[in-house]
Amino acid sequence: MSLQILGAPPFEKDAKGQLKSRIATIFPRHGVLVTIPGTHASQRMRFLEELNKQRMASNLPPLSKDEEAMECSTSVDLFIEPDTILIRPDPNHMELAFEADFKLQEFLSKRRIRFLFVWDEKVRQAIKQRGECWRISAFPRTRAELEKLITEAKVAIGGNPIYYYNHATGTRYVTYQEFAGLEHLPPQALAVHLQEIASHALRRNRLGNLEVDFFCTAPTFSGLDFAGIDFKSLSKDELMNKYRDLKERFKAAVDPGYRTDDLKDDLWRQKMAKALLSDQSGTVTEEVLRGLSPEFFLQIEWLPGGYIEEGEFMFDSIFDEAAANPNDPELQSLCDKLAHGFIFNFIREYGDLEYVNVGRVCTSLSAKRPQSDGRRGVYIAELKLRDTQERLVRFIRIQKWGIRERLEENKDLLRSIIESEEYTDYILDRRLGCRQLGMKLPSRVTMRRTREKYTGKRTEFNGTSIWVTYFERDYIRGIATDKIPGHKYKDPTYSLKLAKLLGKAAASNLIVGRAHDDKLAAIFDDGDEVIIEDDAGLPKDLIVTDHSGAFANYRTPLVEFAKHYATPVNIRVDRVPNANAFAQAYLNAFHEWFVHVQQDYRKRQRAFHALFKHLPYDPAGSFAFRWECVLKRLNETNPNDLVKAIQEHLVPSTSSDNLH
Repeated sequence: MSLQILGAPPFEKDAKGQLKSRIATIFPRHGVLVTIPGTHASQRMRFLEELNKQRMASNLPPLSKDEEAMECSTSVDLFIEPDTILIRPDPNHMELAFEADFKLQEFLSKRRIRFLFVWDEKVRQAIKQRGECWRISAFPRTRAELEKLITEAKVAIGGNPIYYYNHATGTRYVTYQEFAGLEHLPPQALAVHLQEIASHALRRNRLGNLEVDFFCTAPTFSGLDFAGIDFKSLSKDELMNKYRDLKERFKAAVDPGYRTDDLKDDLWRQKMAKALLSDQSGTVTEEVLRGLSPEFFLQIEWLPGGYIEEGEFMFDSIFDEAAANPNDPELQSLCDKLAHGFIFNFIREYGDLEYVNVGRVCTSLSAKRPQSDGRRGVYIAELKLRDTQERLVRFIRIQKWGIRERLEENKDLLRSIIESEEYTDYILDRRLGCRQLGMKLPSRVTMRRTREKYTGKRTEFNGTSIWVTYFERDYIRGIATDKIPGHKYKDPTYSLKLAKLLGKAAASNLIVGRAHDDKLAAIFDDGDEVIIEDDAGLPKDLIVTDHSGAFANYRTPLVEFAKHYATPVNIRVDRVPNANAFAQAYLNAFHEWFVHVQQDYRKRQRAFHALFKHLPYDPAGSFAFRWECVLKRLNETNPNDLVKAIQEHLVPSTSSDNLH
């Protein structure tokens, strides 16, 4: 049954280039899509009118009220964006949302259809089980995306687009500026708009939320101010007097900072974003406003995968569309071949999966670290075994220098393979070295491989299947030290525990020479260090999730890095209740752990030196040589002099006499 459309086709624009309709309602079991401008409620009424006409033509009686209610209950609310249709599912009837999805796919690519209501656990779980996290409408991640969200939220009901629409709650917000702008309309048009506001501001949608509400108003102004007024029956003077009275009351109820719609104003933009992203409870977290909800806080772009049907894994049909359209860059990027390979490996390893979803981290988690050559690929996977309640979350990082990167350096295929393998060993050797020198890393990391087809400047190898090495580990649930919310620092107990963990981690970090390419630029406290909190919400441990840069600097005397290791204290001076106590705790922990590692080495020198004896030794920079240099530097460093040097760069200064 082909889809019947009542109204303009989706995405059709008017003479001004605006979408003719921003909302739609689909009745998947009837194959009818209603796009006539208005509200979802009015579109449902329009469908019932059409259905009753058809019944009359067939000599059938009109639907009863109960039958009409039953028909309306099988509808699904839609929202039309410039290139996407958003489905707002009923969490208790997800099967209807999926029926609507299948119906829309009759004329629209699957990638252009997304799901709303990410807050609801039932919705998330149903979509996860289909392996389709990638189809959940993503939160805005950047300021530009927030501005786009707000701009595209402008909708009309029957008149001008004066409302900002929250897709999740169904509420349309009128700002003071938009309301004040109605004064320029002719009297008849003004009356129509005021009546529209009046009728919808007192009406609730089927989600139980107001159809129209007023942006950032105090309780002194609401839809009740419009109650009982028939604006269309007023004379011109009566209409203007009533309108101006309402405008003044609206103005008085709004803080001056929110009376002007200004996308460039941070406060107004954040407030409007909160209104548009709030769920039915009216709450939205700071993380959501940054595009970082509990499911998305790693800036994840979820990717197509597949679903499991009667024990068989079915790859998403979007891969077939991508194969049929090899020159579509958006589609090729969406259908990530590496994600396909990760899923294949999960199936081979775990077997009885209930679902698996894979996403890629779009941006670097470090705001300070400069990007260097080599591959930067980070992914996250969530999977669930059929007979367990536990969800497994796996973190995946692509090896920086692999076969592809070596081929790009004009090396032959065999040399590229060998050097890729050598680099894999180098990564794992550095990990072992870091652990030996007191750095707390994830307990287990697994090296795996998948395949990709080479495409690059070496045209003679284009199309050749080559291995891609990646490392997989458990996802560490915690807070990166450079992203700890400001309110946590205000707790003296929290800040002191944090200082001790930072100091201890800094000692090992300095010992192993984590730096940018053998330069005096330390890598520390910029996204890799994750704080684990206890049940009371206090720091109990610090784990370094990635040891990249370790052993990059293995020659420079450690004291020359003192300035860099004062930075973790200096940047927190204005955040903690007692800066001196914070600095003291940091230095004490640093000194204590440095001495511990140094004494451990001196006590077991033979074990330390024998650890990498089997590796090639080359003063040009082999790992065995770097290891020897790092041990020699550790042994020759005076901990007290090192701490004193760090202290000299602290603000405020802390007396070394207090060290213990």
